[in-house]
Amino acid sequence: MHEVLQQAASSATAMGPTILLQGMEIKRPIDMVKATALSTDDKRTILASWASDFYAVDSKPAFRHMPGTPEPISIDEVQAALKELDRRYGY
Repeated sequence: MHEVLQQAASSATAMGPTILLQGMEIKRPIDMVKATALSTDDKRTILASWASDFYAVDSKPAFRHMPGTPEPISIDEVQAALKELDRRYGY
């Protein structure tokens, strides 16, 4: 039973903020900025998470792969989306 709970917790951690993306067409970080179904705070949370080392690609530390997205994205692209979010919403 302990192993099952540990596996469930691990799965939930891996999903993280991607649970907010269910049913959305998010392929690139800029798609997150343009998403109308999410609040600015949710967008920032997801983009910051996407930029974190948690989603770093093994042997390619400059790339991140968020579950539910089609391919790894450079950290520079994620950071550019965060800057665009700041520009659009005055942070």
